Amino acid sequence: MKMTVISALVMALGLAACGQTTSMSTQNQVSSDLSQASRLPQGPAQRGPVMLQAEYDVKAVNVIVPQTLKVSEANTFHPSADIVWRGDAPGNRYAQVKAIFDAAAARSTATMHSGQPVVVDLEVVRFHCLTEKTRYTVGGVHSLHFMMTVRDAASGAILQGPRLIVADVKGAGGSRAVAEEQAGRTQKVVVTDRLTEVIRRELSAPVAVLPADAVVTRFDGTPAQLAQVQ
Repeated sequence: MKMTVISALVMALGLAACGQTTSMSTQNQVSSDLSQASRLPQGPAQRGPVMLQAEYDVKAVNVIVPQTLKVSEANTFHPSADIVWRGDAPGNRYAQVKAIFDAAAARSTATMHSGQPVVVDLEVVRFHCLTEKTRYTVGGVHSLHFMMTVRDAASGAILQGPRLIVADVKGAGGSRAVAEEQAGRTQKVVVTDRLTEVIRRELSAPVAVLPADAVVTRFDGTPAQLAQVQ
């Protein structure tokens, strides 16, 4: 009986900690998602929808996973570490995390061939995903933080950053996690898709789209004639 009570208390504490982490991470994710929204046109001039368009011609993306980051293989609800990863077989977690960022960066920049030629540096700060214990019980949040710096490809001059990007994403738990695994939506797929989305967004600029009912006219005259019309 005493062991049952202790087990219940441990589970309750685990759920509380995970819930707190989820709440904090959700706030961080919102902040990250709004980083581009702050650049959108504001006021009456913004009449139509807005889309994001590639801002640079990305020549290369350098991914750095510092060896100073702490790795944990502990199967607890929330290990104290910088890197927690179970989406690959046990091995070099630094190399595995780098491979995920490399894949996401390649996908997100594949069509970025217009604008100023740049090199992008991504330095991983935190890659804290779900352990087996968390994934197959309550679920939680994949905590993905990295620094982004955009440099001129020719001179190396810094154009943006370095700035912290928070790309947290919810991770399923329990039966839902099992169902996602069976459908092919593994932790690796979820994390790679999220990083692809965020990197693409952070390297894009907002562009206004004309509404369908916009009136577009053409003037076939000289600049002097146009001045008279105005």
